[in-house]
Amino acid sequence: MTDTTGVIADLTAEAAEVDALVAGLTEAEWDTPTPAPGWTVRHQIAHLAFIFRIAGLSAAQPEAFVAMTKSLSGGFEAAVNAALEDYVHDPAEVLLTRWRAERDAGLKALAAVPGNQLVPWLVNPLPPYVLACAGMMEVFAHGQDVADALGVRRERTDRIRHIAGFSVRVRDFGYEARNLTPPAEEFRFELTAPSGGLWAFGPEDAAQRVTGSAEDFCLLVTRRRHRYDLDVHATGTLADQWLDIAQAYRGPAGQGRRPGQFHS
Repeated sequence: MTDTTGVIADLTAEAAEVDALVAGLTEAEWDTPTPAPGWTVRHQIAHLAFIFRIAGLSAAQPEAFVAMTKSLSGGFEAAVNAALEDYVHDPAEVLLTRWRAERDAGLKALAAVPGNQLVPWLVNPLPPYVLACAGMMEVFAHGQDVADALGVRRERTDRIRHIAGFSVRVRDFGYEARNLTPPAEEFRFELTAPSGGLWAFGPEDAAQRVTGSAEDFCLLVTRRRHRYDLDVHATGTLADQWLDIAQAYRGPAGQGRRPGQFHS
């Protein structure tokens, strides 16, 4: 796909909902622990600010982005940790202002890139549509951590279709993170949207199938809920194994979440 208009609008709306979760917090509430070990609400918003910052750099100043990635001698994870240090010591009001500025600049830069033009990214250049979908995944995941920390139940919309489609596209990330060889066999995904519609990806006649709630599927691939707590089901041995390792991001999987860790 080359039209980024819809995904940029949806990413803007999702980011605004996360903003609304934190906008009224006290200084002390910004230090509320989240389910991610060692990360407070402050860390989650700092991470999102950094992600939007580098996405905006990639879109608006691709040469500067490439130079920045070449300087990451410790790898991307180390760069994320270093970036957090640049944000998390700010007073909440300053961090909130920085997050909004980075978010808005990143969205504007992505929206300005022609849909058929690639932008550099961490491993391979990407169309702006795909990079925006990755941004949706980041906002979904870290926004969920914030919501869990604050005891808020998120109401999902069909905007998460971008995350579902992106996660199907990067099905093999979970294998790669564990140095496993991805199967050549394609999977069929049939997911029920928040509105009740059916989203289908992959060959209709595939023997390996994943079915269930689209929202729960997104919680699975962002590793914000354990598969046993979700309405996501597999047909076929390969698909069932995939549910254990599914992730929609590159790099280490992290420890994920425990069965029964959350009430909903």
